[in-house]
Amino acid sequence: MEKCKNEHSQSNQDIIEFIRGLYKTEGFIPLHEPRLAGNEKKYLLECIDSTFVSSVGKFVDQFESMIFDFTGARHAIATVNGTAALHVALKLVGVDAGDEVITQPLSFIATCNAISYCNAKPIFVDVDVDSMGMSPKSLRNFLSANTRQNLGVCVNIATGKKIAAVVPMHTFGLPCRIEEIEEICKEFNIPLVEDAAESLGSYVNGRHTGTFGRIGALSFNGNKTITTGGGGMIITNDPSLARRAKHITTTAKLPHPYEFIHDEVGYNYRLPNINAALGCAQMESLLSILRGKRELASEYENYFLEKNINFAEEIDGSHSNYWLNAIILEGRMQRDSFLKDLNDAGVMCRPIWRLMNNLKMFSNCQKADLSNAEWLEDRVVNIPSSSRIP
Repeated sequence: MEKCKNEHSQSNQDIIEFIRGLYKTEGFIPLHEPRLAGNEKKYLLECIDSTFVSSVGKFVDQFESMIFDFTGARHAIATVNGTAALHVALKLVGVDAGDEVITQPLSFIATCNAISYCNAKPIFVDVDVDSMGMSPKSLRNFLSANTRQNLGVCVNIATGKKIAAVVPMHTFGLPCRIEEIEEICKEFNIPLVEDAAESLGSYVNGRHTGTFGRIGALSFNGNKTITTGGGGMIITNDPSLARRAKHITTTAKLPHPYEFIHDEVGYNYRLPNINAALGCAQMESLLSILRGKRELASEYENYFLEKNINFAEEIDGSHSNYWLNAIILEGRMQRDSFLKDLNDAGVMCRPIWRLMNNLKMFSNCQKADLSNAEWLEDRVVNIPSSSRIP
């Protein structure tokens, strides 16, 4: 046991030195920091000078246009953050109080929070080990064994509740098997809502993540591939969903020169112009950022292959943005040793999220066999992933 610990400690020291060499610094290395190397200051000053710093202004429209041009979606609606985008996306496909939504347990808390904001309840199916995203096999098995069709609506036999949506998440920017999931959702008459918060710049067979379902959600938090400080985006090819998304994210206010008339309960979820200004500048640098991230991932992949450590790669047919690089260690003991050694040395690393079904808020939710998610929870570590561009 002591020999094993010493071997791990030496291996961890080698990894620390390798990562410091990649980033050419002896100082603190964050997990992921934004790259603000373009027109960010220029556009922010322009926004300030215009006095249009809230949710009205040219940069909001421009940022939306840049996103739908890049992703290939027909419509994009900017929101204050990715959670707000996902919340509204769920509302738009008809998720109501008392409904159930199938998702994956291996995800950031925002996925389940957005479901909860609708007063709906998550159901957890397993993930695939290679993609770390929702497993089509687990999804199909659950639906086949536990649901029935009632006048074109998928109903949970055990609870009598409507299965109102399926929400897969593209973990760390690694696309899941979204095409298979899309087909299953069509077969069982369930709307597909993509949590693409982490996958701007990720594709499956040439098609951008977030565009496979009826609607998708992106995030531009400070640690994402590009950032608006805080911010999100709803993307869809459905013009009616897009119109309604813009309406309810702007407090459901009817157009009028001066009267305040609202026709339903809405949300104050529109992205401020000052944040969108930052996003426009970031979009101008996106291709360079993505190139830098793939180069970094390639160097990690080659290094960890020599050390016989599994580096999380994109699956066949997919193209990842490699937002957060991840390695898969032997077990929880090696994982914990790795995390302590690297963080103590000022090289920020973190474990994958606690499984959602193990959090007290969601501990009583229905679940499938989650063996893959449980296996990954014990082993996956994120390592520094900032794009190395000037």
